[in-house]
Amino acid sequence: MIIKNEKAMKKYRYLFKIYYIGKSKYYGSQRQPNFLTIEEEFLRALRRRGYITDIGDSGFELASRTDRFVSARGACFTCIIEKNPILMEINSALPKELGVWAYSKVPLEFSSRYNAISRHYLYLYPKSLHNLQNQNSLNLDLMQKACRKLEGRHNFINFSKRVKKEKTTIRDLESVQLSIKNDFLIFQFKSRAFLRQQIRRIVKKIIELGSGEIEYEDFLELFDPSKFFSYEPSNPRGLILWDIKYNQNISLTEDPKSKMRMEYFFLQKEKRFNFKYQLFRLLQHHDSS
Repeated sequence: MIIKNEKAMKKYRYLFKIYYIGKSKYYGSQRQPNFLTIEEEFLRALRRRGYITDIGDSGFELASRTDRFVSARGACFTCIIEKNPILMEINSALPKELGVWAYSKVPLEFSSRYNAISRHYLYLYPKSLHNLQNQNSLNLDLMQKACRKLEGRHNFINFSKRVKKEKTTIRDLESVQLSIKNDFLIFQFKSRAFLRQQIRRIVKKIIELGSGEIEYEDFLELFDPSKFFSYEPSNPRGLILWDIKYNQNISLTEDPKSKMRMEYFFLQKEKRFNFKYQLFRLLQHHDSS
């Protein structure tokens, strides 16, 4: 009898792949007092559908933190749940701009944050290339040169928000790419980890470089950690956490209905928000795998 009770109470840790659109009502992804956040919505849905009863015991962990207005197509979290997951059941308790679309059972000690081996972000610049060219003739070759310079190991303190608790501001950028799709500039960044506002500040300086607001020598000075530069990052609405990669032994199971729900919402319901619509149209043309 004791064995049956222990078996009935056995819990498992799962990795979930999620999406969300950074609407103004959400104050970022991470929970904070007195503000609605992405994390709070997912926790609320899990409790409503009986997957968790106590937040503290659930071991809920987001793989990456995103600021207000930032969206995600392939963010992840891990959580200890009390029954086998049915993704559309969870989605039924969520607003349509949020959802889960894939999952995998993982070891209890698995961390969605620290076991990630690569994070992939896209940044869609809010202004079309046509509008940018009307304002200033962009030097795309120079912008590509800057992207190549950013790759590799650097001290990115001048490309990030200065945070005292940050142990190190050295990061390894696997790749930085710039392309043009549907008359929009698309930046792609891949790295194991990023600093706060790192991508948005990099984009800001690459655009300034391409438009002639700064020279290439000015751009290079940003790599000198002994110098201090004060400037605002680019618009957070253009940033999307596209995907997070784990080792090959993590095999995610996609739920077709949940994925269709994500694509339908972004590609049909968000047409009235032209910028976001352009961003998520990439779902049809871009493969992050």
